[in-house]
Amino acid sequence: MSRPPRVTQADVARYAGVSGAVVSYVVHAGPRSVSPETAAKVRDAIRVLGYQPNASAAALRTGSSKLLGLVLPEFDNSLWADLAVAVGRCASARGFALITASSGGDAALERDQILRLAGRQVEGLLVTSVEMTDPDVHGAAGIPTVFLNVFSDVPGATTIGVDARRGAIDGVEHLLSHGYDSVGLIIGPDADVREQGWREALEFRSMPVERCAFDRQGGYEAALRMFGSPGRPRSVFVSSDMQAVGCLRALWELGLRVPQDVAIVSFDGSVDSQFTAPPLTAVRQPIERMAQVAVDLVLDGPGPRRVVEPVRLVVRESCGC
Repeated sequence: MSRPPRVTQADVARYAGVSGAVVSYVVHAGPRSVSPETAAKVRDAIRVLGYQPNASAAALRTGSSKLLGLVLPEFDNSLWADLAVAVGRCASARGFALITASSGGDAALERDQILRLAGRQVEGLLVTSVEMTDPDVHGAAGIPTVFLNVFSDVPGATTIGVDARRGAIDGVEHLLSHGYDSVGLIIGPDADVREQGWREALEFRSMPVERCAFDRQGGYEAALRMFGSPGRPRSVFVSSDMQAVGCLRALWELGLRVPQDVAIVSFDGSVDSQFTAPPLTAVRQPIERMAQVAVDLVLDGPGPRRVVEPVRLVVRESCGC
């Protein structure tokens, strides 16, 4: 079955009773102004006819693709989903469309995705790298790139992150203030500044640590190991909401109540943290703010530079409050 002929700019002009140039001015918001009445006629014609501007042709004509690329570790983590929505909203406000890709948590695939997006002629890249402390800053040479969720300075790169060390200290000190003198740690495979903050808040006392993947399964298995053995801690600081969700499941299977038997504070403060049972007390990352800063930096510069945003402890029921 053959496709219907593509609606052209000339078709819209004939329907609206205007010139092709006027249609172009409305579609591309310039370079000349159009009266509100005429613009309304053109937009009505676009709606009725189903006209879709040719983005490739516009890019050739203007030298601008009006595209940004976003690479995320995965799509099933609500933190990254929230970030993608926020970046898309900020990009749209600047007149840009967003192309998203997932690295699947794999550094090699992350590099491939960056190259593919570069091939789509994106005008800027926003990358939440698998390597939080050492992202590949040479992956898309020549394209303005901002790395998000980076916890330390990376020479030669523009990075945005949060004060994760301070956030960990705040979370652990909150548990200590409730009288929980033993605070375990469930964290990713490698040590980072969150572990440093946890140790500082505990004044470097020896406490149990379990390392696992940054996902539900990882948190579940780590919690089974930590709380399924004698000498379990009275509370735990968990380095992501996804791990904390798995931790909650493990504690339920072990017959332990939250917070009566084990108190929990997690890191991220994604939307999922509001809907667990009980709701998670969490160190919240300012996703909307980071998205806005990232889009502004990738489009306007200057770079390279380091941006560190503050975190906020959101108190809910999982800590015993």
